[in-house]
Amino acid sequence: MIDLTSAPALPDLKPALDRFFELTKCKIAALDAEYDESKGSPVFTVEGKYTTRGWTEWTEGFRYGIAILHFDATGDESSLESGRSRTVKRMASHVSHIGVHDHGFNNLSTYGNLRRLMLEGRLPQDEWQRHFYELAIKVSGAVQASRWTRHQHGGFIHSFNGPHSLFVDTIRSCRILMEAHRLGHVLMAEGDKPVSLLGRALQHIESTANYSVFYGEGRDSYDVRGRTAHECVFNTTDGAYRCPNSQQGYTGFSTWTRGQSWACLGFAEELELLEHMDESTFADFGGKEKWEALMLKAATAVADNFIENTPTDGISYWDQGAPKLHLLGDYLDRPADPFNAHEPVDSSASVITAQGLLRLARYLRGKGDTSSADRYERAGLVTARSIYSESYLSTDPSHHGLILHSIYHQPNGWDHQPDPGKAAYGESSMWGDYHAMELAVYLQRLIEEKPYLTFWTS
Repeated sequence: MIDLTSAPALPDLKPALDRFFELTKCKIAALDAEYDESKGSPVFTVEGKYTTRGWTEWTEGFRYGIAILHFDATGDESSLESGRSRTVKRMASHVSHIGVHDHGFNNLSTYGNLRRLMLEGRLPQDEWQRHFYELAIKVSGAVQASRWTRHQHGGFIHSFNGPHSLFVDTIRSCRILMEAHRLGHVLMAEGDKPVSLLGRALQHIESTANYSVFYGEGRDSYDVRGRTAHECVFNTTDGAYRCPNSQQGYTGFSTWTRGQSWACLGFAEELELLEHMDESTFADFGGKEKWEALMLKAATAVADNFIENTPTDGISYWDQGAPKLHLLGDYLDRPADPFNAHEPVDSSASVITAQGLLRLARYLRGKGDTSSADRYERAGLVTARSIYSESYLSTDPSHHGLILHSIYHQPNGWDHQPDPGKAAYGESSMWGDYHAMELAVYLQRLIEEKPYLTFWTS
């Protein structure tokens, strides 16, 4: 279990964040100079060099988003130019990509961050440039919403596996639908029928909360509260739910920790947005209170489960049910060991979850629940301290990555294993690096009392 008593004070993280921002500068420059873009999007490192491997182009926006957020943190104009110019040159295909469930990842990391910076006054006001960013967000939200599967109790945005497949990852892509809705956009369907993007986002959120998250009650009485399934499978003929499954985790009956991390952060961010939306917006969807209760139940369940099933330093192993974890002994009672001989840790799961814990804490503090807020905040700070520590920070200038010991696809054996006698370790992922940067900017703004970081801007 995470050692909540060891949590640092928020300002104590500032030196580590400053160092992280300094390292990021050289990593952006090295990747821009050395990576062969003709090979596709960089996904994860092998022997310290970013390479591409996978089934979809889902990480390109993270690369440019890192540079844009580095400008956000430091004002470095060369980072801004790197991220902005490549967004214009290379991201259009992601806006109109009909084959993936990752629009919120790619397009809010790029077009969304650029628009936010302009509205915050960090970039010069340019009406046409802002409209360019907003058009990308609108189209991306509508394209994402068109990947729609109806089931017996609603519907969901289906994964690239096909119309039967609900991925827990997609909870964070719902943000693109919600932001496109806030910009006044709808999905136009057959017969010029307008489809509410907010409505589809809410239905997907509901499906994720009801099927991907387990609560130890009702349908889940046999199971553990806060566990998540990577994939839920539906019968597309009659819309019936069939079973949990997993693509990147160990099984459908264990918790792949990165999937859980997407749920933790996704629900927390969407709760924050609901706070800024008028009650009247939800009149056709059962009222705002319904959605706040649904998301809060899911968010607190996964947050509690992460705290209770993660080593003391906040760094999780790649799957809570990984088959060789038992060989590590009392692994939950000590810091995680990325160099062990049996199962890899996944730092990317922890860095994503840390931001979710901190956002959830802030939300609950605003609701007057200081006890729960303190618990989640301490867990988030312990995890953040570990992420930016010497054990996980990639300080070698020849290594492209920012955060070490990230895992992509353990079941497929895709992750580099430098030592045959140990589990995979020492490599980085584009999503882990991006979320380390996003968390760093989030924390910096809290420490320096700058505007609160959100994926939307009024």
